Amino acid sequence: MKLAELLDSNDLDVLDHLDRQLAVPVLDGPQAQGDLIVLPHAMVPMVTAYTSRWQPVPPGGIELVRGVAGNNPHTLVADPGTCEWTLGVRDPLQLGIALFTNTAPVYLIHPEHGGSGVAPGTWLVRRQQEAGFRRERTFGQTGFRPMLVAD
Repeated sequence: MKLAELLDSNDLDVLDHLDRQLAVPVLDGPQAQGDLIVLPHAMVPMVTAYTSRWQPVPPGGIELVRGVAGNNPHTLVADPGTCEWTLGVRDPLQLGIALFTNTAPVYLIHPEHGGSGVAPGTWLVRRQQEAGFRRERTFGQTGFRPMLVAD
């Protein structure tokens, strides 16, 4: 599917610098769109839904990250009846935003990044993280421990 077709079918738009005639790739592995990371659920089995309340993706899509304070939204769009999602995510790293499961390709649309497709499966959407190290003193010992920072 071309970006123009995707945008027309969902009444969304992207910035003018993006080529609307390019095909939107559909990937079946880990991917990123700006500050979102989309991972196959099989890669993160410790992440679970703490609710059984999954909802179908509505015709206009669902904003996984809302555009506030000048930020642009990341919107998940799907054909009717092909995708369900939940915000009820239990993630040990506390970076999980949503889980979704789809039986046909779905798409993430962002005004600055355009569109990216996600192959059928079950997926975790996380915020990006940065890894670093901090010096820490524990029980009389000094060492370095990983530090994760949510952006």
